[in-house]
Amino acid sequence: MKSPTLHDVAQLAGVSYATADRVLNRRGNVAEKSVRKVEEAVAQLGYVRNVAAANLSRNRRHRLAIVLPRQSHPFFGRMHEQLRRADHHMKAARVQLDVVEFEAFDAGALDAALSGLLGQEYDGIAFVGQGQNEALASLATLRARGTKVVSLVSDAPESCRDHYIGIDNVKAGRTAARLIGMTHGDRAGHVILTAGSLAVRDHSDRIRGFKEVLRTDFPRITVSDLIETKDQDRLMREALRARIAEEDGASAIYNAGAGNDGLIEVVRMLDLRAQLFCVVHEVSGKIREALEEGVIHVAIDQRPEIEMNRALALLQAIVDDLPPPPAPELIPAIYVRDNLPDQQS
Repeated sequence: MKSPTLHDVAQLAGVSYATADRVLNRRGNVAEKSVRKVEEAVAQLGYVRNVAAANLSRNRRHRLAIVLPRQSHPFFGRMHEQLRRADHHMKAARVQLDVVEFEAFDAGALDAALSGLLGQEYDGIAFVGQGQNEALASLATLRARGTKVVSLVSDAPESCRDHYIGIDNVKAGRTAARLIGMTHGDRAGHVILTAGSLAVRDHSDRIRGFKEVLRTDFPRITVSDLIETKDQDRLMREALRARIAEEDGASAIYNAGAGNDGLIEVVRMLDLRAQLFCVVHEVSGKIREALEEGVIHVAIDQRPEIEMNRALALLQAIVDDLPPPPAPELIPAIYVRDNLPDQQS
């Protein structure tokens, strides 16, 4: 059977083709009675709007902005690199893609980046939720003006975004605790705990999940006071060395943030690979080397390339008032030295 056309919709609704077109493409100036007739005809016929053709006929281009922290460590570097790879495809799909950078862990930096987008008529934006509490007013204004908003990596309150793309960070923290607990069995232990900042939701969620599992299932494993490193290798290196000296006999390290290069340096320098079971997040070149060497034992990787691809597909759909593309829950990969992915050339 031939698929129903817009002409079929107009005929069944008893309106002109132009009126049906205005209703389906949400251009307004149509009586409510006619809108209802068109919507009923669409439902009755099973008509599916050809969004690509409609955009092409109107010479419409999507304007999207991706708001990311600067490439201060490899994780965000991977996100930036994926955007560079996607640029050609976005242009072919008539999408103008702008990347806006801000300084990570600067409370007002995200708000400054978002407020700079006001008045520029972006159809959609995706942002990494670092410091979003300072940016709630800017996010509310963008959404009130019709911009679709997606939070990435670290979730934001539902009131200030349309969708979230990222892993369940509580589950990620629980997974790290389970792995450390399994290595201890019934033995007592002590974990040195590090993160970028508890003010960042993905880090705080991981810490919460981590502590929940140890408290309920591995009560003989104690946890140190959190070391906050702002994801900086230098701060990690200095604070971790001092903490190891203070808390002699630690059996594991869990880093819920970045700054892993500093962690690796300390474990190597003090030759603690046999003493400390180390769990970190995200795979980089140095993490790969450390896994192969046995300095790091597990890396929980949230695959930022997939997150970025999903964000781009989602934004293109929702700015056209289409439902989000179907996608399973984003489950992080757990890497040990034996299952590391092949390096990309």
